[in-house]
Amino acid sequence: MILQLEVKLFPDKLNNSDYIKSLIFQQIKSHRPKDFTYIIRKRSIDARGKRPFYLLKVDVYIDETVSNSLNAILEYKVVRDAENVVIIGAGPAGYFAALECLSLGLKPTVLDRGKDVQARRRDLRAIQQFGEVNPDSNYCFGEGGAGTYSDGKLYTRSHKRGDIEKVLQQLVQHGANPDILVDAHPHIGSNKLPGIIANIRKTIENHGGEIHFNTRIDDLIIENGKITDVRASDGTRWHGDAVILATGHSARDVYQMLHTKGILIEPKPFALGLRIEHPQSFIDKVQYKQEIREENLPAASYSVVAQVRGKGVFSFCMCPGGLIVPAATAPGEIVVNGMSLSRRDSPFANSGFVTSIDLDELEAHGYSGIFAALDFQKEVEKAMFAAGDGTQKAPAQRVSDFVAGKTSESLNPSSYIPGLISAPLHRILPEFVYQRLREGLIEINKKMPGFLSEKANIVGVESRTSAPIRIPRDKDSLMHPEVEALFPCGEGAGYAGGILSAAMDGQNVAMKVKKYFESKSI
Repeated sequence: MILQLEVKLFPDKLNNSDYIKSLIFQQIKSHRPKDFTYIIRKRSIDARGKRPFYLLKVDVYIDETVSNSLNAILEYKVVRDAENVVIIGAGPAGYFAALECLSLGLKPTVLDRGKDVQARRRDLRAIQQFGEVNPDSNYCFGEGGAGTYSDGKLYTRSHKRGDIEKVLQQLVQHGANPDILVDAHPHIGSNKLPGIIANIRKTIENHGGEIHFNTRIDDLIIENGKITDVRASDGTRWHGDAVILATGHSARDVYQMLHTKGILIEPKPFALGLRIEHPQSFIDKVQYKQEIREENLPAASYSVVAQVRGKGVFSFCMCPGGLIVPAATAPGEIVVNGMSLSRRDSPFANSGFVTSIDLDELEAHGYSGIFAALDFQKEVEKAMFAAGDGTQKAPAQRVSDFVAGKTSESLNPSSYIPGLISAPLHRILPEFVYQRLREGLIEINKKMPGFLSEKANIVGVESRTSAPIRIPRDKDSLMHPEVEALFPCGEGAGYAGGILSAAMDGQNVAMKVKKYFESKSI
């Protein structure tokens, strides 16, 4: 007999298996079991009451052999002589598309403009400590993409997009903690992801796939309406029976290349704002209702939203116990993002605090055409840089001063390693963006008193929430409507918004590539 039960327990009992077993026994004792085994299928925290508790969903095996399908081992095929799929981009979309190619018997050839995950660290150190931005190797570009060094959160509401469990199993198979298979809000951590990504690379190469770094693609070769090759900046040509374009939300030169070649792209709405940073102790106190966070409770997170004159203002990519990092991809711009290490033990909590920017609104403010949203994004990033001292120091205000519309005389301590510089963000931001963020803070503070605080900083600019361009594709074939065998994929194409959704989109696109090959062989 297999029973599915829910067990509630306080955090101090979380790791006490005997206690958990006793709670289960109270629910199944009517079955008079001589013995039983249980497996935790899902683990979540309910902090709505006076004291937070864990809710465990468990499978209980009574006189049954335990079957733990969550730890399934996925098999891959050797593909050295198979049909070749060129994948541009080694982020979550590109790498999970490559793994799916191995499963389907296709050969992935992955090309990335950046460096492998280890060599990339030197360029991150350069931007953190010296303000030097390498346009091909930074927090956005390089092996693993933006997801490698932007927290490793594995939560998505897009459960209909693909096989979430498969993505999580692949991550565990390549070194992630198995806890991600059961946690309601799984998290890996930016200190753990590099090793996992390197293991994925080994799997791809060991099964006959290829991965080439320092390979920036600057041309697509199209013959009779079909893509046949891609050309790198050094003149090297790579042939592909199909091409998956998974270049991420910051590859602006790729959008320009597509437009120059007359390949259809479209502007799309996105969100822009700032990154807000509080003491983690404040977030813990608000969320857990405890002066000191109880043992076995993780650093608390939050999700906030307000409607201001019909537009959304909301938190984005919240990083409990995290760090703010410089995410610029070119000199002369300031962009910030957030990340957390696996322990989430920083004394700071940060989150994007952004507002939706739609195309009609941009047109009303003088931005039009295919690159309207992209041009707006770039101008704000450059304005943030101009407000600084020529380094990657980010302009910032105390949140209370931001709302009051005055420059801060001093700033709070911050996790942002390059440093903060006091600046009038209320004037640097476009007026309509500032007013929405300001009113949003006031509304959210009513729900979470203290959110609008002089003890919190707000830092500019959080502008890479999603791609400001969409590369269209047919909803059934996932192929570009005008270019045969070209498959736009992931965040850069406008079809994902995080590690999990990008990975699932990579899997889905690889499956469509397989169907495309099958249709051509009939």
